Amino acid sequence: MQRYRLGSKIVEVLRGDITACEADIIVNAANNWLKHYGGVALAIVKKGGRIIQEESDKIGYVPTGNAVATTAGKLKARYVVHAVGPRANEQKASEKLKRAILSALKLSEKLEAKSVAMPAISTGTFGFPKRDAAQIFAKTIADFLRNAKHVREIKMVLYDSETYSIFVEEFEKHFASISQQEH
Repeated sequence: MQRYRLGSKIVEVLRGDITACEADIIVNAANNWLKHYGGVALAIVKKGGRIIQEESDKIGYVPTGNAVATTAGKLKARYVVHAVGPRANEQKASEKLKRAILSALKLSEKLEAKSVAMPAISTGTFGFPKRDAAQIFAKTIADFLRNAKHVREIKMVLYDSETYSIFVEEFEKHFASISQQEH
């Protein structure tokens, strides 16, 4: 696990199972129809319970770049925020990924969450390049935390060692440069 400070706020990059995280919000890497059939989404429904899929079915379609919330069922969280990231080959995929991350974080703020656990949205079955995603996540999270009133801690929870290594490398670069600017 790597830990970074931004004033009184904390960002952690860790390898593990997002469904085991204790956080007010667990972010789900969702598809547009909120059908949780694979990857992080399936793991969240398996551990959290069918209620998450049932609530998602009531919501229906969510445009790419947006986020919605459901209850968290049996997870150690208050809510699951379903963020719809882009597929790698979509036009303006980087902008859409940034918007998905920001939508999830803004919704977490609106729900007065203190802690948020996030996966590497779009880097699994959607095929978004992991290094590019890590750079977008690092910058977007840092920018968001500067003005966040409720969110105090963000955990990037990464499933495999390759993704973890890439995210640590990119977060190190980004947060080291922020640290130098503040001194």
